Amino acid sequence: AARLSGGENRLVSLPLSRIRVIMKSSPEVSSINQDALFLTAKATELFVQYLATYSYKHGRGKEKNALTYSDLSHTAEECETFQFLADILPKKILASKYLKMLEKEKRDGEVGEDDEEDEEEEDEDKTVNEDVGS
Repeated sequence: AARLSGGENRLVSLPLSRIRVIMKSSPEVSSINQDALFLTAKATELFVQYLATYSYKHGRGKEKNALTYSDLSHTAEECETFQFLADILPKKILASKYLKMLEKEKRDGEVGEDDEEDEEEEDEDKTVNEDVGS
């Protein structure tokens, strides 16, 4: 592959300097070949393009002639190929719903802790009764 000069950098849209910084953030990477940098940038662009196209075709954006965050989120959740992005592209929820979910989890957590304590007390009672019966 030919070395990239200033004009050839236009073959990719993403900033190569940023990609280099991200790649160097890995402790295993000491130096980055210019060709590897270019290929990583190009592969990233193609992946983002594929994700956007797939989300557009399979989402509601087609009806509105627009790609929305919810289309991307739905794709990440529903398509097996993109499920690794589910944590990065979570479904949006209203803050009020999130607060209610937190309260419910907190209540369920308290109930779960009480159940664990009850089970521990029952186990202790069993042990004591078995010792007494012996």
